[in-house]
Amino acid sequence: MIVGTILKITGPVVVAQGMRGARMYDIVRVGREGLMGEVIRLEGDLATIQVYEDTSGLTVGDIAESTEGPLMIELGPGLLSSIYDGVQRPLPLIAEQSGDFIERGTVAAALDHERLWDFTPVIQVGQSAGPGDVVGTIPEGETIIHKVMVPPGVSGIVAMVAAEGSYTVDQIMAKLEDGSEIKMSQWWPVRQGRPYVRKLDPTHPFTTGMRILDTFFPVALGGNAIIPGGFGTGKTVTQQSLAKWAAVDIIVYVGCGERGNEMTEVLTEFPELEDPGTGAPLMERTVLVANTSNMPVAAREASIYVGATLSEFYRDMGYNVAMMADSTSRWGEALREVSGRLEEMPGEEGYPAYLATRLASFYERSGRVQTLGSDERVGSVTMVGAVSPAGGDMSEPMTQNSLRVTGAFWALDTSLAHRRHFPAISWTKSYTLYGSQIRSWYEENVAPDWQDLRDRAMFILQKETELQEIVQLVGPDALPESEKVILEVARMLREDFLQQFAFDDIDAYCPPMKAYVMLKVILAFYDSAVAALNRGVSLRQLLETPIRDRIAGMKTTPHDEAIENLPGYAEQLAEEIAGIEVY
Repeated sequence: MIVGTILKITGPVVVAQGMRGARMYDIVRVGREGLMGEVIRLEGDLATIQVYEDTSGLTVGDIAESTEGPLMIELGPGLLSSIYDGVQRPLPLIAEQSGDFIERGTVAAALDHERLWDFTPVIQVGQSAGPGDVVGTIPEGETIIHKVMVPPGVSGIVAMVAAEGSYTVDQIMAKLEDGSEIKMSQWWPVRQGRPYVRKLDPTHPFTTGMRILDTFFPVALGGNAIIPGGFGTGKTVTQQSLAKWAAVDIIVYVGCGERGNEMTEVLTEFPELEDPGTGAPLMERTVLVANTSNMPVAAREASIYVGATLSEFYRDMGYNVAMMADSTSRWGEALREVSGRLEEMPGEEGYPAYLATRLASFYERSGRVQTLGSDERVGSVTMVGAVSPAGGDMSEPMTQNSLRVTGAFWALDTSLAHRRHFPAISWTKSYTLYGSQIRSWYEENVAPDWQDLRDRAMFILQKETELQEIVQLVGPDALPESEKVILEVARMLREDFLQQFAFDDIDAYCPPMKAYVMLKVILAFYDSAVAALNRGVSLRQLLETPIRDRIAGMKTTPHDEAIENLPGYAEQLAEEIAGIEVY
């Protein structure tokens, strides 16, 4: 055991002497209260320790005791529906023990070690078992089957398997001939990505139920995206909508340095939400990691890695997981603060020089993979990180470094938010690198002309941006009718397609097929309007028809009804416009 004494205290950074033999990232218990910390620098027998809790009350000469192991979290049944802090302490249990505030040095087990789980074995004595092989299954909630897996690095011939029955997470479910014991739970270091066989090409879309994302800026399952935007543009609401409606099996939501009122909203709203796919409570497939802005800054960095490890654990079972990190900017601020106390050479805007490397290593843990195990399971982790650039400045280091390592950029626009256009995602600034990879999926599962419709709609929106510059100079009356109709159709696209009301029972979620038929109707109006203008019909005549109101009502039409009836409505619309008489 390595025991040293505190030599220096600078905020959450503590220097201890007599720590020869300690390793980087070892967990250390500091002071009389046993505050949790992590070794982040070694020099001779001096160890610099990043403490995850408030260090007020520590004094020079207090004990620093190394656990001689890195920060590890417990993985097993019971993670789903749990609410943890940044180092995987269960907040509801801590609230029962210490009230509304976490007492320093609090230690609490992440899993309930007394609860009984119904175990069904799927492996037999005498079989060969390797890393990732499933020993047995446990129903976790109404929809998720938890798989008890052989941990990485363990393999051999099965000598014993527990019979079907109820067990705690500490009991042995299987034993190998070499003496290795396999329990329901296992421990894993958070900074180390869990192994897999190979990464697969990103060919399946991560469908979100948001029309602007699924149609114009889709992300592949196992991909990664960032949502940068200034204050009040809707980053948190967008991520919460993704958590509610994304077509994945598991949600891991990390509130990293967010305001307490926003996390309170998440913690109170999620338990009441119903999973739209199954009707079961949404929390049954959700893990929440809450590290609010008033919690110790050092634990923010840990919270991101805890969320990534939880995501990879369920990925290894063959599930599709979405991880929401809100916000990575607060994580970057924690890195900057600790780096400053370490007196490291600062990079741009005071961020550490290794900021880009840390971001890359984090987002690299996303992906759609073939997992370990003889049954060739496929799972994925899709990461969506919010970025909060100061003043909405997209050129600041966190945004720019995140851009380099992520595949989609969903830029939130302050001017759109001020006009009450939500989601306030800019169609001129955003982009995706996954379009060509998932195009074939959309063409096979939605419609063969999906890409053509998308490209035409984007052209009209971009053309509107050019025409608006002319309108601001000379006024709208100077435009010919053919360009005025572009402005009108672009307005339909903005108001009747891109805008989506997150609190409407129908419009909160839009399946890709409904988005396609809505887009088809709007573009059918454009084609018919252009043909009518060419034969002498005025734009005023077109706008006086009730067609405009019916198009505006498409997004609140029930999904099944819209998918069934709107394709025929496009033909009906064309006939009505063709029947307008010229006068």
